[in-house]
Amino acid sequence: MSRAAIPVLVIHGGAGVIAKDLSPEKEKAIRADLKQALEAGYAVLKSGGSSLDAVSKAIVLMEDSPYFNAGKGAVFNHDGKNELDASIMDGASLRAGSVANVHKVKNPILRARAVMEKSPHVMLVGDGAEAFAQSIDMPLVDPKYFYTEERWQQLQQALKEEAEKEKSTASPHGTVGAVALDAAGHLAAGTSTGGMTNKRYGRVGDSPIIGAGTYANAKCAVSATGWGEFYIRTVAAHDICARVEYKSEPVAQAANDVVMSAVPKLGGDGGVIALDADGNFATPFNTEGMFRGWIDKEGKMHIAVFVEK
Repeated sequence: MSRAAIPVLVIHGGAGVIAKDLSPEKEKAIRADLKQALEAGYAVLKSGGSSLDAVSKAIVLMEDSPYFNAGKGAVFNHDGKNELDASIMDGASLRAGSVANVHKVKNPILRARAVMEKSPHVMLVGDGAEAFAQSIDMPLVDPKYFYTEERWQQLQQALKEEAEKEKSTASPHGTVGAVALDAAGHLAAGTSTGGMTNKRYGRVGDSPIIGAGTYANAKCAVSATGWGEFYIRTVAAHDICARVEYKSEPVAQAANDVVMSAVPKLGGDGGVIALDADGNFATPFNTEGMFRGWIDKEGKMHIAVFVEK
């Protein structure tokens, strides 16, 4: 049974940030977009809106930004196409929705939510997911919408390294996500991504997989960002919430154990944002940086990129 709560919103724009690759101008622009997403999502919560609505609103704004690997800023696969994945979950009801490998969906998080609310399914992929969107009159966009020169050049570099049999410098990270606690005490989580630069064969990472990249129940909500294969293998998001629910671990301890131990033990890296029903949250990551921000129980906003001392 839920109880009244003080709203909290936590978001991320992806782990794997490298300081030398982040110019002051780009960091300023990214911080501005994180701030906009936080303000918009938190406004939903402050007006009495649901955690699902807040998560959706914040992620849509990050999907619309060219700076994050989701929506507009999605990376290209080996064939020069964008393949987008997203999922969302309502902690109060355990309802969930997911889409994967979509090419013409402007805001995958909204399609994932539509799958949850307007279909009997949890996960739809590829052409079927786009056909479903059309069946409920959700418009599609020309794939050219997702083109950004920076992402295109990242693909060209990855193809060059592949041809020369060099170790790839393309990051396996890049995702956006949000977790929220609303005034009714309900939690929700959502995640959206463009996947990995130069990916092949319809590869799908953890972001659209419930329990791996996204999970929420009555006590915990998690959105992950990192090397998806390892988050799938550790069922990272669910593991964190299971530790909170069954072992009564503090959310910070549970998230830290998974991100700093379970995932790297297998060779993976990345981070998560995790929030509990009391408004406590954690943002651990084992990469050089992770774009992240939050508005806490006191209504204070904070945005960060690298480790803060």
